[in-house]
Order: sequence, then structure tokens, then C-alpha cells
Amino acid sequence: MFELGELVVCGSKGVCTVEEVTKLNMPGVNRERDYYVLKPVYNFGTTVYIPVDTGNDSMRKILSLEEAKELIHTIRDIQPITIANDKLLEQEYRGCLKTNLCEEWVKIIKTTYFRKLKRLQMGRKVTAVDAKYSRIAEDSLYGELALVLDMPKEKVADYIASEIEKDSSK
Repeated sequence: MFELGELVVCGSKGVCTVEEVTKLNMPGVNRERDYYVLKPVYNFGTTVYIPVDTGNDSMRKILSLEEAKELIHTIRDIQPITIANDKLLEQEYRGCLKTNLCEEWVKIIKTTYFRKLKRLQMGRKVTAVDAKYSRIAEDSLYGELALVLDMPKEKVADYIASEIEKDSSK
């Protein structure tokens, strides 16, 4: 069970604070079931309700500082997705997002980045699907890392690049 005030990652909602655990008094909701009431850190004015009994499937604690640093130092080794069929690739992107794992978000970011470079070299635009999933994966990854590393979200990509550069020069 997650604790009140704890920071968790909740699917596409990103990093959230556990505000309370309560029974909901809403139409169409099982009034005997306990729910986590979550407040997204980056999506102000939004509230998310997750059943406590399924919370472990859709939520996880945010990374520790050590885990975040380890992730950054292994990014070079995380392989992009190698599916050529665009329909199957979109399914893979969705599957990666559902895992709620940073490594899977990195796979999406790397895949869409390399696909973007290739398409631009051919004089073509980035696909809407790649743009969409790249944005979601970046928002998720950079949002979590920003909180863990105590830096603005918009500085995370540059920080990661500089850490990878340091690792390369060793």
C-alpha cells in the first residue's frame, strides 16, 4: 500500500502525490471499494482515482536518486525498438507506456529520435504517431527525473546528455 504524501508514478498521469485513501460516493462506483486519491504534480487541477486493490498494477513509487543516476548511466545500452511496421510499432509504443517503466520510456524516446533523423534525411516529416509517443515518453521520464534530481523539467534532457557525454569520455 502507498502512503499518504508519497510520490508515485501513475500511468499516463505522470508523477502524482497520494492525497488520501477513501471510499468514493459517486454514481456507478462501488462504494465499498477503497480508492487512492492522487494529485498529478504537473497537471494542476486534476484528480485521479485508482482502486487500492489494483494500484500496484498501475502505480509505482518514483525512482530513488541512486536509481535515477543508474538509469541515466545505462541509457546508452538501452536498445531502441526495431519494428519496421508502423501499425505494430504503435502497438509496441502503447505497450511500453503501459509498463510504467523508465527503461521502456527511454526505448520510445530513442526509437522516435532515430526515426526522426532518418525521415528528415529523406526529406520527410516526423509521423504524428512518433511525435505523440515521443512527447508522452519524454513528459513521463523527464517529469519523474526532474523531481528526483531536484531540477526543472526542461533541464533534464540537457542533464542526461551531459552525463552521457561524461560517460563516453571515460
